Amino acid sequence: MTLRAFLSRRVVTLDGIRAAAVLVEGEWIRGVVSPGELPPNIETHDFGEAAIFPGLVDSHVHINDPGRSEWEGFETATRAAAAGGYTMLVDMPLNCLPATTTVASLESKRAAARGRSRVDWGAWGGVVHDNQDDIEALASAGVLGFKCFLVHSGIDGFTMVTEQQLRAALPHLARTGLPLLVHAELQGPIDAATRSLADADWNVYSTYLQSRPDEAEISAIRLLLGLCREYNSRLHIVHLSTSRAIPALAEARAEGLPLSVETCPHYLHLDAETIARGATLCKCAPPIRSRENREKLWHGLRDRVIDFVVTDHSPCPPEMKRLAEGNFKTAWGGIASLSLALPVMWTEASRRGFTLVDVARWMAQGPARLAGCDAYKGRLAPGCHADFVIFDPDTEFVVTKHRLHYRHPLSPYLGETLRGVVQATYLRGRLVFANGTFPGEAAGREFRR
Repeated sequence: MTLRAFLSRRVVTLDGIRAAAVLVEGEWIRGVVSPGELPPNIETHDFGEAAIFPGLVDSHVHINDPGRSEWEGFETATRAAAAGGYTMLVDMPLNCLPATTTVASLESKRAAARGRSRVDWGAWGGVVHDNQDDIEALASAGVLGFKCFLVHSGIDGFTMVTEQQLRAALPHLARTGLPLLVHAELQGPIDAATRSLADADWNVYSTYLQSRPDEAEISAIRLLLGLCREYNSRLHIVHLSTSRAIPALAEARAEGLPLSVETCPHYLHLDAETIARGATLCKCAPPIRSRENREKLWHGLRDRVIDFVVTDHSPCPPEMKRLAEGNFKTAWGGIASLSLALPVMWTEASRRGFTLVDVARWMAQGPARLAGCDAYKGRLAPGCHADFVIFDPDTEFVVTKHRLHYRHPLSPYLGETLRGVVQATYLRGRLVFANGTFPGEAAGREFRR
């Protein structure tokens, strides 16, 4: 099998950034060597000053297939992923029909993905009010972990769980050894806040923000940390939005609890003060909070209390965003960003003195570890899949619809100037995106635990 060398003056490994060549044989990385160590007569591809960056891993994506492909689907979601530098996605269990809460529904998802995914993928199973007996079977069938909600999910067919129902599920979860991913908000504080806003103007973002108070997240996290301590099962907090929970999370980490935490690009880039009246493209749950809160989330990343960054890519048809009426109460809560997450993060991280090594840890290595694919994904190292991105970190561009590539070109980032351009993406040694095109057939595979 032919050995190829991919060269750059900026190869991003977890040890640093240096001039190097990534040696690829078939689907695998065989080594990362200095340019002077290349074997003779080797096929070379020199990218100069553009960085060679590990293929990104997103462990929080709503693909919506099967059943809601009019929202998104494997073809469009993975096309946007390849354009954004992602080589591995893990699909959330709730927005598809049927939800991924049984082995039969998992097989339906596999059928929907067959021959349609441009990047590799995996599936989370769901924990709902009545499927405790399906958890271990789902684990045996290959899901990478489980997701649940402590608050209404927005999807009637994917029910929230109470503390009692979660306690019934936790012994099963502990036996699998797989992580439990939790949407950490409690319904009580949300209901109380919403009742107080009965006569408020729901076209104003501050009304929506008040309806999802910090206390909803903080009280949920407090409950979850207690259960994690009691059952010693792996806990992962998804899309942390409130910085006020960071001290409790830091204490739990110091205590040695099996805990990990993620946040999202929109919480690290946008802020409540600048969201315009009726700008429902910015609605998500938990909500985007204040500028001060945003900066404290960045401190949480710097201090490694927050482990990594994922998109929570949550698309919907345009009419569900209520763009004409601008009502934050009735609009769908979700932000689609697969094709833009890397430049959004690099724009903000570079302003704060972080390096590409930090971004690789947050957007490749960390999510790969949660998904259990870190032996093969998320790093430029011998024995890993030849998943990598050619990334120009210096060029700026204006976000337009033609850069989005997912099914419905909606984005709160339209018109913004961002820094960093994905020039090409390679999946297991194959070029899957290059300068706006998608060469070759859909060759993505499912990764099973």
